[in-house]
Amino acid sequence: MCGIAGFIGNGDFDDIVRMTRNLKHRGPDEEGFWKNDIKHIFFGHRRLSVIDPVDGKQPMWDNTSSLCIIYNGEIYNYIELRKELESLGYVFQTSHSDTEVLLIAYKEWREHLVSRLNGMWAFAIYDVNKEEIFISRDRVGEKPLFYTFQNGTFAFASELKSLIQHENISTSISKLSLQKYFAYGFIPAPRSLYANIFKLPGGHNLFVNVKSLDFKICKYWSFCIEPVDKVPKNAESVWGEELRDLLDKAVQCRMRSDVPLGVFLSGGVDSSAITYFSAKNACDNRVQTFSIGFVEKSFDESKHSNYAANVFNTIHHNRVFSLANIQKNLNKIVTALDEPIGDSSLLPTYLLCHETKKHVTVALGGDGADELFAGYDPFRVLHLAEFYDTYVPGKIHAALRFFVDKFPVSHNNMSIDFKVKRTLRGLSYEKRVWNAVWLSSLEPKEIAELLSEHVDLECLYEEAINEWETCEQSNLIDKTLQFYTNLYLQNNILAKIDRASMLNSLEVRSPFLDIRIIDFIRKIPYQFKYRNGQTKYILLKALEPILPRNILHRAKKGFGIPVGKWFQQNKLQIPCNRINMDYKMNESFLEKITHDHLHGKADQRLFLWNLYLLLNGNFGPAQTTL
Repeated sequence: MCGIAGFIGNGDFDDIVRMTRNLKHRGPDEEGFWKNDIKHIFFGHRRLSVIDPVDGKQPMWDNTSSLCIIYNGEIYNYIELRKELESLGYVFQTSHSDTEVLLIAYKEWREHLVSRLNGMWAFAIYDVNKEEIFISRDRVGEKPLFYTFQNGTFAFASELKSLIQHENISTSISKLSLQKYFAYGFIPAPRSLYANIFKLPGGHNLFVNVKSLDFKICKYWSFCIEPVDKVPKNAESVWGEELRDLLDKAVQCRMRSDVPLGVFLSGGVDSSAITYFSAKNACDNRVQTFSIGFVEKSFDESKHSNYAANVFNTIHHNRVFSLANIQKNLNKIVTALDEPIGDSSLLPTYLLCHETKKHVTVALGGDGADELFAGYDPFRVLHLAEFYDTYVPGKIHAALRFFVDKFPVSHNNMSIDFKVKRTLRGLSYEKRVWNAVWLSSLEPKEIAELLSEHVDLECLYEEAINEWETCEQSNLIDKTLQFYTNLYLQNNILAKIDRASMLNSLEVRSPFLDIRIIDFIRKIPYQFKYRNGQTKYILLKALEPILPRNILHRAKKGFGIPVGKWFQQNKLQIPCNRINMDYKMNESFLEKITHDHLHGKADQRLFLWNLYLLLNGNFGPAQTTL
């Protein structure tokens, strides 16, 4: 796992040094540079040594000096690919570097190599003969890649803060991105916080002509629901056995490492499944597992993680914090972000990664299961919401919402009043934006008031609407699955785990995002993912033979923290001096919304948290632009 940076065009060696060294946390072990002063090409790399520490140095050239690569990620099937390439006559210079496998695979298959990869990646390959740089990001967007073309310079990097170290790269806050940030709680690709800098979306390649600096972007993959026409007899048994086998294989290949490896273990279904297969494949060694707990009982999962660790006989590390520990680390975490991510579970995730890094360099996690198997609470209300939307008149809905909004505010983790109020808010809009509105910190009309500008619903929720309308299935479950997997997973969940882990120089691997599992589950009909109020139905059926019942059927808790209560207690405060200086927000709107939250009249925890992150983050110079 590493950090990469590069540019073509105007600039000098000092630029690439600054860009690369800004990524030291992603790769603390080594740094490497390559430049071509005649063609004005500069590559930089920071390395976290995981596979082939001796020979895997970068930038790496092939043996004909016609291809050069910088790469961030892990290719889990690199051993199998290497054997295939050797059978085709290729000779490798390294003993077992997955970086060299990528390089030689490109020589054989060019851009089509990505269809053969099972892993996570963001890489750039300079093809001397074609005078082209080929850049690629993995299918679901586990590894980040930002790019920009400004002032005669095409530049790219693993993080925004690296990119803007180049003297030719300027930044201005995009008002549309701000709208989307408050609408989603994240900024969806291809947009970034800045108007002139973009994310390469997951499942996309980018080609840059070295001479002209012309570039083009091509999509090579996207998650698409395509259920099979014929369901086998005893489907739960047949598909359950296949899913167990796929999970076993996904964990096996993700345990390939030349450095110590462990597993995140909360005691929930997803992490327990990964731990089971890790222990099964660890031979004579006991697996190390990691969790954190909290002194405050309503936020603590220690008893569940400790129980699961005993079941699987792991060497378990559980560090118990007080919520005050999170506050002590808050400023360090927030100012280290290169873009605001409004998911407050970033904070405990950071602490978990920090504790895990004390013992291992690589950890396996359960990310992706909720998105693929319909694990979130909104799936439970979809059919009821559709019934409500069909039969409840608008006037009655408005009155009911007014009444429910008067319920006392609770700041408990995922409280009932929070869920009911959010559900009714979403139902104030058309179906195709339900999922987005349920996530958002403000409604569209509130965003317009906050930023004192017109907000176009179609433009604001363009990405969510696109996922809804391009899903070929007509049912609400599949449309929602496609929203969560293509949009929420990439831009929120995976961005969160990447930043939290890389700030601690820890590599996190996600077996549920194995392409074989994704291709398998997207073909299973939705009735086997959500059934009669049960989320993750087929996953639970698959795991019944290997997990205890009290793990399989324990209530989902999540990694919540009481930010709403912290604002009420003035433990968190909005830095008002930055509101007009950088973002030109409506102060009277902010005063009202803050007053309502502080006095228990409304629950504005999501908005206040998103605003806090935005204003306390170190996001560089800010001049608003359209």
